[in-house]
Amino acid sequence: MKRSLLVLALLSTAALAQAPQFSTDRLTQDIKTLSSDAFEGRGPATPGEDKSIAYIAQQMQAAGLQPAGDIENGKHSWYQKVPLLRASIKDPNPKLVLTIAGKAMPLTQGEQIAVRAPLTGQKHVTINNAPLVFVGYGVTAPERNWDDFKGVDVKGKILVVLVNDPDFETGTKTPDGADFGGRAMTYYGRWTYKYEEAARRGAAGVLIVHETAPASYGWNTVKNSNTNAMFDIVRKDPKAEHTPVEAWIQRDEAEAIFKASGLDFDAEKKKAQTRAFKPEPLKATFSADYDVDSEVITSHNVAGIVPGSTHPDELVMYTAHWDHLGVGEPDARGDRIYNGAVDNATGIAQLLELGRAFAKGPQPERSVLFLAVTAEEKGLLGSEYYAANPLYPLAKTVGVLNMDGGSIAGATKNFTISGSAKLGLLDDLTKLAAERGRTYSPDPHPEAGHFYRSDHFSMAKRGVPAISFDGGNDLVSGGIKRGEELGAAYVKDRYHQPADEWSPDWDLTGMQNDLGLLYKLGEDLANSREWPNWSADSEFRRERDKTAAERR
Repeated sequence: MKRSLLVLALLSTAALAQAPQFSTDRLTQDIKTLSSDAFEGRGPATPGEDKSIAYIAQQMQAAGLQPAGDIENGKHSWYQKVPLLRASIKDPNPKLVLTIAGKAMPLTQGEQIAVRAPLTGQKHVTINNAPLVFVGYGVTAPERNWDDFKGVDVKGKILVVLVNDPDFETGTKTPDGADFGGRAMTYYGRWTYKYEEAARRGAAGVLIVHETAPASYGWNTVKNSNTNAMFDIVRKDPKAEHTPVEAWIQRDEAEAIFKASGLDFDAEKKKAQTRAFKPEPLKATFSADYDVDSEVITSHNVAGIVPGSTHPDELVMYTAHWDHLGVGEPDARGDRIYNGAVDNATGIAQLLELGRAFAKGPQPERSVLFLAVTAEEKGLLGSEYYAANPLYPLAKTVGVLNMDGGSIAGATKNFTISGSAKLGLLDDLTKLAAERGRTYSPDPHPEAGHFYRSDHFSMAKRGVPAISFDGGNDLVSGGIKRGEELGAAYVKDRYHQPADEWSPDWDLTGMQNDLGLLYKLGEDLANSREWPNWSADSEFRRERDKTAAERR
């Protein structure tokens, strides 16, 4: 017995000796650097990008990773070039007018309305009294027997649309409820879908009515995210995906439009939550007139790799986005730099720590790729470009572990992922977490649609098993109550605002624990023949199975 205990003790000691040590000092240094004013908010195609990607590449090189980007002069560089369309409205106060019941009402950009620069490639936008029509949630979902348009021609019109899904407020158990998942947002609830559907129907524009609960964030976030430079991947036919006007309006403005049209906003919203809803013409028009700077620029993903010893063509991928909102409108303090400390300097700091650990550890059998992507804040564009133009085959990508935000309030008893996807990666992660005394909790805010808002989604929709990790909300010190309070305060006061800055009060011990868990999952996958997959009923399973022969 004593000998057995001694052997176990020696094995445990050896395992601990081999386990990488993740440094809160290094994490802090990376976060402080990337979110400092010197990096100017890390906006794509700005001096902040130049500083950001150079810093990340330098840290990857110092860690011992090998460059894994585009091939230049016969060798991989640290960067993957990402061509993007960039558009900005030239005038900070563009001409925007609602005419309600014959009375013209000028709108102030950022106050009553937040208009995105057009991603259609046009240099000027002119809209003259385009009629408004309320189209409910703007959803066409044949598989759910749902059609908000009912054959109405909306070409040349401005669509007034509600955010989220038709059953966000009603749930799925109402007499006429369609199964959109209740409070768990589907892609139909995302603002990106609303714009895409409007473009498919030839609309002149979209006005999404902002309400904090279904949007999952306040007006400040909407304003700050939509009134600066906009980006998109370079498309052959951008007008097939975008309308000339893509905007949000405050609920007060929507209520005024409905009232002047002899309608009650809340009553009409209730109608829109039923299959019987039909589009409602409104007694209002919208006009706009402004010039646009529109050009194709080049941004960059940053890629480093630890080559595999036995199966170098197969790889485990860690991802995080390096970009934030750059320099924009000042807040109440006069601060114009959107530092993005939590979002997502913390994710890049974790990516770099994991890179250091794998580079210093035993060489894995499979390759491990560390990808810092651009333009997440502009619509997951860097990851979308990689997924469409992969540096390494997606069919042989074992899985993607994405980090968007990090634990800054201490250790937690649980963890979660964005959304409610079912896949083998999550099963593996849950088992490893249990060994560390942590449990899996479903996404506590499925209504926010986080699954569609992080870079893993670009890989998932192409079949690659992918998750976006979240460190959990059940704090060892304070429990779920404190965790939820801190999360709500961040969304309200700092998310996509200049106040998202590093603080010496942060407790990164939770981030340390998360890194141990993420490292172990990646290490296990990189040293096995496992090919995780989606659950049999997942919408992504079929796409993955198409390439099954390439993994034999």
